Amino acid sequence: MKAFYISAEDGRTKLELRDVPRPEPKPGQVLVKVHAAGLNRGEFIVGGRTMPGPAKPAGGEAAGEVVGTGKRVMGRAPGAFAEYVVMDAREAVPVPPNLSWEEAASVPLTFMVVHDMLVEQGGLKAGEWLLIAGVSSGVGVAALQAGKAMGAKVIGTSGSSQKIEKLYPLGLDVAIETRKPDFSKTVLEKTDGKGANLAINTVGGSVFAELVRSLGFEGRLAIVGYVDKVLKGEFDLDAVHSKRLRIFGVSNKLRNADQRAGTVKGFTEDFVPLFASGRIRPLIDRVFGFEEMQEAKTYMETDRHVGKIVVRMPA
Repeated sequence: MKAFYISAEDGRTKLELRDVPRPEPKPGQVLVKVHAAGLNRGEFIVGGRTMPGPAKPAGGEAAGEVVGTGKRVMGRAPGAFAEYVVMDAREAVPVPPNLSWEEAASVPLTFMVVHDMLVEQGGLKAGEWLLIAGVSSGVGVAALQAGKAMGAKVIGTSGSSQKIEKLYPLGLDVAIETRKPDFSKTVLEKTDGKGANLAINTVGGSVFAELVRSLGFEGRLAIVGYVDKVLKGEFDLDAVHSKRLRIFGVSNKLRNADQRAGTVKGFTEDFVPLFASGRIRPLIDRVFGFEEMQEAKTYMETDRHVGKIVVRMPA
């Protein structure tokens, strides 16, 4: 079968198309014929999901049919940029009938991360203020959509007015056009001086201190990305102490299969009905053909997209 592999070289990631044997599912796994797969920025950043060393199968999420049953599923799938992939059977989520293959492929990683941030760890409640730094990213858009479906009020930062305009129809309440750590004053003004209840950091260390300043009493801060490649930030111990803040990371790097499956279970119960009812519709920026994988990667690296980039397998 055809499959893309990814490696890190000279500070950049590189894709390579290979002919490899079709994978064989082990006990507890299912073999999936891939119809579409989603791109995620972290995979294309050296030091993110891709470290220097031998090339590895590329891709992390896919939607397709279970071989032998034809069941439509979507889920996390290492090596998703391929004609076939194996999934942990516990992570193969049924695709709602109203979602296309491309829409289904854009769901697993972003929305499971968002479920972890907003529900499992963030405890977001209806009526609370959700602040998203980097709201036009894939995770940012998903957090906006899920937050609104949960009844939250959403503030988002983005450096592009054109991207912001595309998010108002999704329910964005307050937009702050900036890429700088200069938004806490506006956040406090828009929340009547109370600050945000939950903040999402998709940007990195350059905005960490400003997000802490933007939080209100008993606020929570989720660390999920670092596209600015800044891995350190100013830490205001007095603010964390006096405001009783909680700061947490959102990552699957060190979690075991049972822990990941627990997130899938919660996501399936809480979020899949929102997709099935149409309350959340994944926002796809652009779809590329499988043979255009390099072009899809290049497009992601230009940072022009709003929402997800997806690759479609040949019919």
